[in-house]
Amino acid sequence: MTADGLIVVDKPAGMTSHDVVARIRRLAKTRRVGHGGTLDPMATGVLIIGVNRATRLLTYVIGSEKSYAATIRLGESTITDDAEGEVTATTPVSGVSDAAVHDCLEAQRGEIDQVPSAVSAIKIDGKRAYKRVREGEEFELPSRRVTISRLDVLDLRHTVTADGREVIDVDIEVTCSSGTYIRAIARDLGGTLGVGGHLTALRRTAVGGMTLAEAVTLEQLEEKAPEVISLPMAEAARQTFPQRSASADEAKVLSHGGPLTPVGIEGPYAVFAPSGELLAIVSEKAGRARAEIVLAPA
Repeated sequence: MTADGLIVVDKPAGMTSHDVVARIRRLAKTRRVGHGGTLDPMATGVLIIGVNRATRLLTYVIGSEKSYAATIRLGESTITDDAEGEVTATTPVSGVSDAAVHDCLEAQRGEIDQVPSAVSAIKIDGKRAYKRVREGEEFELPSRRVTISRLDVLDLRHTVTADGREVIDVDIEVTCSSGTYIRAIARDLGGTLGVGGHLTALRRTAVGGMTLAEAVTLEQLEEKAPEVISLPMAEAARQTFPQRSASADEAKVLSHGGPLTPVGIEGPYAVFAPSGELLAIVSEKAGRARAEIVLAPA
């Protein structure tokens, strides 16, 4: 039987996150597989996969801070705000200065209200936004509060397309809160500059403390099958949460769902047995430290 744990996958372009889950279900020979944070088919990079009991950690993975490397093209708008969608408008960029690009990106740093991309999985009255777009509906998504803690410009290039139009390609690195749309950063940059914009490349480089450095490709997983876990439960929890060690008595109480004495750690945090085994994910409220999920084996 495949062990419990998280797999840090370097997702290839052209696959959905569900495609990756389906592949790993086959390799791991278990249906208990899920992912922590969807990547669009065009995007590559870090996709966290949970296997067996580790699927219970994915709720916390989804909420983690994420980092990306991306390229924005200014001068073209698409229906999806990325290169997979049909081009809906082209606008000359001759009047756009490098300084203006930097200034408009600066305005997107910090805590902002961002309107998600219309072609997203957000539900409106029970129906996914991308389905409404495909059916030709017009609608507005409400903005949501997100935090973009880092938005650095790495390169800015004036490029001529195959049909002779000048565009501006901007390479950026972003670290942001869960729920931030990098496509929306591109769309809003182009909108503010009045020339339109969309993503031509997107690579997720980190989810919380898990990075490309420990990521494996699907081809590498095929070679390792059936033992496909790259991060055992305890190690994954150490990378994701603050930590607390429990005594033998505390471990017994916690493994049966009982409360611990609070110690003032901002939760949720991971609690480990004296043996180093992961016991539970705990939060402190109302003077008690209680398990949100108990992970000690039955």
